[in-house]
Amino acid sequence: MLEKATLGGGCFWCTEAIFKRLRGVEKVIPGYAGGHTFNPTYEEVCTGTTGHAEVVQITFNPEIIDYETLLRVFFATHDPTTPNQQGNDYGPQYRSIILYHNENQRRVAEKVMEELAKEFDKPIVTEVKPLEAFFPAEEYHHNYFERNPTKPYCQVVIAPKVEKFVKNFHHLLKPSE
Repeated sequence: MLEKATLGGGCFWCTEAIFKRLRGVEKVIPGYAGGHTFNPTYEEVCTGTTGHAEVVQITFNPEIIDYETLLRVFFATHDPTTPNQQGNDYGPQYRSIILYHNENQRRVAEKVMEELAKEFDKPIVTEVKPLEAFFPAEEYHHNYFERNPTKPYCQVVIAPKVEKFVKNFHHLLKPSE
């Protein structure tokens, strides 16, 4: 039975490009969650007033990759110690956030954060809260990195992040990666 995880670690173009490469991940959809506006647009989320974060919703097979492993990849591929920022991307939409789907996911998230806390020089500021609603992003955000490899943001920000991820997590990649 497939499960879902909803995570925000900065720009959803980056997180989508990473998680879709993992063995056991069936689907990754960029979107918005954690805010108070119903079905916001990208432009609205970018104002920082909707309360939403850019997130990805990951559909995965827990018999192949478990939720804890997804979280360990999540924490290794973004900076969970910077509030409302990832690199040069600033604003509450870029905050580190875990939106759990059930109590087990909440417990696993808290356990992983507690274990990883000593690996960072600053406190982990990742928000952990229940998922209330997920709104898929506009179609042009889906598979952004694959569809726009020559765009400067893809070359300067996403490509190096994906390369580092592939090097560090090669044992978890889908066979085609």
